[in-house]
Amino acid sequence: MPQRRVVTGRSQEPRQRFAEELRHLRAERAVSLRELAEELGWDASNFGKMESGRSLGSPEIVEALDQYYGTPGLLLALWELAVGDPSQFKEQYRRYMMLEAEAVALWQYSVSRPPGLLQTAGYVREALTAGGLVDEELDQQIEARIGRRGVLEGPDAPHFRVILFEGVLRNSLRDPQDWRAQLEYLAETARRPNITLHVLPFGTGLHGLDSTDTMFLRLSDGRTVAYAENDVRGELIEESGKVERLHRTYDDVRDLALTPAESRTFILRMLEEAPCEPST
Repeated sequence: MPQRRVVTGRSQEPRQRFAEELRHLRAERAVSLRELAEELGWDASNFGKMESGRSLGSPEIVEALDQYYGTPGLLLALWELAVGDPSQFKEQYRRYMMLEAEAVALWQYSVSRPPGLLQTAGYVREALTAGGLVDEELDQQIEARIGRRGVLEGPDAPHFRVILFEGVLRNSLRDPQDWRAQLEYLAETARRPNITLHVLPFGTGLHGLDSTDTMFLRLSDGRTVAYAENDVRGELIEESGKVERLHRTYDDVRDLALTPAESRTFILRMLEEAPCEPST
């Protein structure tokens, strides 16, 4: 196979390419970071972090830059590629992330936290901070995780069925406002036509997924793979017999759960009970 010809000489890595394009466009315009900030209304440090690759920024900032530089849609497209790039995640998850992007249907059982695809920025920040991430790495991982939600959006989005153990809805965040935002987001997504949400209440007894977060992905070639994760390790399961046995266990758990309508009512009741202000 002939070697791929390099046309621009710029990085082929999505995040780095996005940062390079931002630096190139500002150099062409011959403006400083301070002048750019004054023109667009964001702090200069935001643009500095984006140009150095430490942050991807928000879609609002990127759209404003597209308009300012006269590159309609170009920067936003590069931003979307950078946000969705599986290389932002740790090596053990990369193959799973690539398969998730190809999936035509997804099923998940969550033991203690909302699925990553349904987490708000506030939830992600507290979860990652508890895991020890700080500063630029923290911001990058928040952007990457929130970017994953795009998998469930758009006209061709896959169907997603999720079962939440009640403990997910009881283990609140430290910030009451962030926790309310997470509950509201779950209630909102439960109304989407491509998302089916079940709550598995306390008192339903022991079952085969008691301590294991489990995700199933049906791929476009008809195969189904599974990813099972507990507190210490995660495993991508592709052998069809093992996947089938695990899926039967998932179906058994679903039979114990509340219906989608009952589940949404359950979440709305949790919202009514949730505190609005920090306790004193």
